[in-house]
Amino acid sequence: MVLGIQLFADRAADGGPRLHAGADEELVRVEPGASVALGRRPPESPGTLFITTRRVIWLSETEKEKGYSVDFVSISLHAVSRDPEAYPQPCIYTQIEKEEEMDGSDSGSEEDSFDLSKISEMRFIPSDPNQLHSLFEVFCQCAELNPDPNAEMEEEEENSWVYGDGMTEGGMDWQTLANPIGHANGDHDLARNVLNLQINDERFEDAEESDKGSNGH
Repeated sequence: MVLGIQLFADRAADGGPRLHAGADEELVRVEPGASVALGRRPPESPGTLFITTRRVIWLSETEKEKGYSVDFVSISLHAVSRDPEAYPQPCIYTQIEKEEEMDGSDSGSEEDSFDLSKISEMRFIPSDPNQLHSLFEVFCQCAELNPDPNAEMEEEEENSWVYGDGMTEGGMDWQTLANPIGHANGDHDLARNVLNLQINDERFEDAEESDKGSNGH
């Protein structure tokens, strides 16, 4: 998986993008007459926006070799922008995850040169602003189909403090906890405190039973 915006020129016979059949990629939405703006650059001439189950692809209508694509896993944020102070035209605003730059690489700004690897913002501008809401909904649906694999791994690491075969701290099975608070949000300290409290309560109850037994003799 390559993060960031990529050049795209792989057109099918009908002029649309050639999809990845092996990745079960399907076309979800086509928006003709849409422009794209990369970073702080002015919008490109109108083209066609293609939203698939895996990527967002924009193809120029005037320059047949020009096009851009970005995988949904590279889109860290997408939102509807209607504020003219933020951008002069209503658009779908996206933030793009980039590959980490190597030490000693050029650290120039996006304005210095047109380098796709440095572009971290992308705007899709439909010819009809009334289409923004439906476009946003499609972005949301397709984004859910492409969760961030790194985020899933981090969440699993944060939420799993299992020390043995299905056993948690104190030798108690997680499934036996009456209220597994702190597990869902990765708050380990809170979860451990609740677990320790339950363990101490059990020991306190055992001690009470022992005292009652002793007083009965």
